[in-house]
Amino acid sequence: MPISEQTITCPGGMPAFLAVPQTPEKVPVIVLLHERYGLVEHTRDLARRHARDGYVCIAGDYFHEHPDQAALHAGETSCDMTDPEGLARMEDAIAALAAVPQADLTRIAAMGVCQTGRFPMLLAAHRPLKAALCWYGAAQDREWQENARYPVALEKFLSQVSCPVLGMFGEKDNIISVDHVRKLRGALEANSKSYTIEIFGGAPHGWLNDTMPGRYRHAQAEAGWAAQSAFLARAFSQEGFGEEIQQSYKASLSRDYDFSTHVRYE
Repeated sequence: MPISEQTITCPGGMPAFLAVPQTPEKVPVIVLLHERYGLVEHTRDLARRHARDGYVCIAGDYFHEHPDQAALHAGETSCDMTDPEGLARMEDAIAALAAVPQADLTRIAAMGVCQTGRFPMLLAAHRPLKAALCWYGAAQDREWQENARYPVALEKFLSQVSCPVLGMFGEKDNIISVDHVRKLRGALEANSKSYTIEIFGGAPHGWLNDTMPGRYRHAQAEAGWAAQSAFLARAFSQEGFGEEIQQSYKASLSRDYDFSTHVRYE
């Protein structure tokens, strides 16, 4: 599908990359959050891909206030966005879409990647969403702690999430173990939430990112995107996931799985 793209400024001053399918119809919205590197080309590519799939996608530059953007983009430094900051900036991104004729603001999903994996669920705990999408994030030990960065632990605000959750993980992730994923699954089940979680065999951390050849795994990335596409089609449909709780867990694991042997790829 042909798309248009532009850089805009959201209420509150956050820059954002906006990708819109060229259609006169109103279509669902994806609020896209980036990895630890800030708003880099990989995130813009994901926004374009969402638009080609028929969705309005807004990718905010959530770390735009960091003083050294070059170092941030290179992964040489980091930016620890707090939950309140992230929530406010996601709301600013949604507010910016009021000026986009194609944006159906009654059908919104949010997608977080790595560091921002928890934020779609945080947003879903504060406003109705159709889906919360998490790619290899929101499961490691820090997510369950409470501090200035995360005032409320993930398992506590999960109780307020009213939409289905999609979790995409890699077996060879050096940050998130299978046990971490199982803990997230347990928290979703304890709160009676609908979810689809899949662990993709042989995939390291960052396996969706085709700008980092060491991490990217084409087969798993395409399978993961197809699974997400099917999940979104159902979530955005008139029927949605229905009244029943729908839970699906799938994992492809080596018989000799050993998290301690996993390494970081670039």
